[in-house]
Amino acid sequence: MDVTIHSAFLPHDDPDAALAFYRDVLGFEVRGDAGYRGMRWITVGPVNQPGTSIVLYPPGGNPGITDDERRTIAEMMAKGTYAMITLSAEDLDGLFERLAAHGAEVVQEPIEQPFGVRDCAFRDPAGNLIRINELR
Repeated sequence: MDVTIHSAFLPHDDPDAALAFYRDVLGFEVRGDAGYRGMRWITVGPVNQPGTSIVLYPPGGNPGITDDERRTIAEMMAKGTYAMITLSAEDLDGLFERLAAHGAEVVQEPIEQPFGVRDCAFRDPAGNLIRINELR
């Protein structure tokens, strides 16, 4: 059985800011940009990994979600506790400098973790936590 990861979903509350961050700062390619009833689902991914994508989605657009749930999601996104993803890079320090220079919110500078990974952390424009591991 050959199972792979096709896509992961991260919420956004500003599609233009999300697009600028993932495309222009991280360098991901845009694979799709679909709108429906004033909402946008944007699919991005690393150029060298055509089979793996991140779908940036409006969390309030999920069917069956209540107004209370929308408020809770908005509160958690504002605090940066709703969603996260871990990426990896060969040049962690270079990527860290690029993200910081573009004004991304730094959560943690590059550090050697006690569990054997060197990584850093940022928040994207929607508050999602992005951890970046250094490839070794």
